[in-house]
Amino acid sequence: MTASLKPHVLRCWLLAAIAAAGLTFAVGKAPAQPSGPTYDCMFEKGQVNSFEEGQFAGAATALLKFSIGAIDLKRQTATLSTESGSGTLRIVRAISANHYLEVITEGFLNVTTIYEPSERGAPSPAVHSRHVGLLGQPMSAHYTGFCTPRAN
Repeated sequence: MTASLKPHVLRCWLLAAIAAAGLTFAVGKAPAQPSGPTYDCMFEKGQVNSFEEGQFAGAATALLKFSIGAIDLKRQTATLSTESGSGTLRIVRAISANHYLEVITEGFLNVTTIYEPSERGAPSPAVHSRHVGLLGQPMSAHYTGFCTPRAN
């Protein structure tokens, strides 16, 4: 990279690098005992956006992988697991989908929606969005991919 890159491009690359590393910014530990299915999620496509000089600029994201397990629909809780650690999720139920919300450091928000599969036994379509601030500027990332249920 050269010094001539604009700050918004550098911020986009930084957020993409964070996502590629599979980092989670969750505060606290997630429940240890699984009580439901586990989904292995992989998002191959996405866009990261950084706000600079009154407009958003975007760049492609890197591959993002994580698991959602210990799903307890009655208590509306689950666990997010990455190579870097785990965090607690809240669940919001919808028709034919569940939304998994993670409140990260300083109150920023990650949302993963897992939809019912189009065919029995097929991976479930999924969307993951990150809403953060970096160096005082809004940043977002939006991913599309699939989550596959795993036997516990």
